[in-house]
Amino acid sequence: MAIHARAGQPAQAEDLTNIAQLVSAYFVNDVDPRDPAQQVKFGTSGHRGCALDCSFNEAHILAISQALVRYREEQGITGPLLVGRDTHALSEAAFMTALEVFIGNGIEVQVQADDGYTPTPVISHAILRYNRGRTRDLADGVVITPSHNPPTDGGFKYNPPHGGPADTDATKVIEKYANALLSSELLGVEAVSYAEVRASRLLQQVDWRQAYIDSLPEVIDMEAIAKQKVRIGVDAMGGAGASYWALIAEQYGLDIEVHNAAVDASFRFMSLDKDGKIRMDCSSPYAMASLLKYKDNYDIAVGNDPDYDRHGIVTPTHGLMNPNHYLAVAIDYLCSQRQWSSTLAIGKTLVSSAMIDRVVAAHQRELREMPVGFKWFAQELHQGITAFAGEESAGATFLDKQGQAWTTDKDGIILALLAAEICAVTGRNPSQHYDDLCAKHGTSYYQRVDVSSSSELNAAFGDIRAYKLKIAELAGDSVLDITTKAPANGALIGGVKVTTANGWFAARPSGTEPVYKIYCESFVSAEHLAEMTSQAQQLVHSWLQG
Repeated sequence: MAIHARAGQPAQAEDLTNIAQLVSAYFVNDVDPRDPAQQVKFGTSGHRGCALDCSFNEAHILAISQALVRYREEQGITGPLLVGRDTHALSEAAFMTALEVFIGNGIEVQVQADDGYTPTPVISHAILRYNRGRTRDLADGVVITPSHNPPTDGGFKYNPPHGGPADTDATKVIEKYANALLSSELLGVEAVSYAEVRASRLLQQVDWRQAYIDSLPEVIDMEAIAKQKVRIGVDAMGGAGASYWALIAEQYGLDIEVHNAAVDASFRFMSLDKDGKIRMDCSSPYAMASLLKYKDNYDIAVGNDPDYDRHGIVTPTHGLMNPNHYLAVAIDYLCSQRQWSSTLAIGKTLVSSAMIDRVVAAHQRELREMPVGFKWFAQELHQGITAFAGEESAGATFLDKQGQAWTTDKDGIILALLAAEICAVTGRNPSQHYDDLCAKHGTSYYQRVDVSSSSELNAAFGDIRAYKLKIAELAGDSVLDITTKAPANGALIGGVKVTTANGWFAARPSGTEPVYKIYCESFVSAEHLAEMTSQAQQLVHSWLQG
């Protein structure tokens, strides 16, 4: 896809969302349950949509919330429901609607004290802490967020008692119930007024923010960061964790300068992403352009998306790190510095860099390669099978120093602080460490290509069968493996991956946009990567055309 002419430039008035119009559409627009585009659909990160095109409206949240109530009853989940939201405009509206349903059904609901916003990892952390040592009346949670999506979007995702994203078995049931409620004109939805919500004894205010901040030394060497006076720059991106950074700096004596801490649902402070849209993607050099201007002012600079489950790492020597590069460095550092059991595995998605494979092998640990979506890691993190789990889209988490689950969802805060710890403990930044990994394991050449598609073409990925694909050679190398399943658990990956001795490519449809994605990596050269990418695009096109 072509790069927009204004990519990386500050947003202008004409780029901004009309927030009043957007929120009005949430409450006013009618939803047609017969239109597939307007039905509830849970992707890799919950249900997402936009009120303006009738895919994220009050009716959807009423239906999803009531469906979740029914699911909890079926599963015997009787503890409190922890509900958080990010700073998107539709998150505020959906938060109010969801509470009306949950309280209307007699559920105890916990929210952040002082009516504050709550990052995704903080909900996960709070669920785990509440449930630790309990065998009954377990808590679960809801995070109302479309993650890094544009200001027009809304999102709703469910985290069961293991604290991480719900798996497909759960979301399919919730999705089915919700669409049935939409089709019956919401017959069966029980809700109270928002005034009744605020007056209800079932609504409990809890300071998760302070509890999370107090616990940070369990997972990060905060003392080392303070002692070495690491200069940290933060682009808070006006997100759910924007207020956390000043509190962290004060409590632990850190040198942190925060940019864009004010909440503004239009996100007018952003620079435009590669397609010319406002998108709070901390792994994009275009969206992170404003922080990149200040990279030389800090030892390390970091950014987080609105729900703080992703991280962007900026070093003075190399600029914005490729997410794959930082994952490899984080794994190498943690395997060296943490006294974790040698039986603990390292998890990655199958479209993440094979540099991770080489690092994990060097530390003599098991590699768990999963399909795309953090839900695949949640149970193994919770059960203490996996010590670190990460995905190429800049999301990861890891166990605490004692080998216990810190979060079972992605945590952009601890990944950002880990970068500062690496600087403090080693005296070198993560980019410099990645150069060392390349010298030791070979240089990786990696890219992702987004190809414009349609719902019909994306659906055709489901018809691809590995045994039918006859490919002997890719970019001059013999093909070693063709698979449509993840090695760690045998789950379908929603696409296909082709591997040679010197590289690989994978292709899969996007769950949120009308595109499909082709991931390629070579350990030979940039020219070899280009040849592989060209062949991959031709092959995928021919497979989808039948």
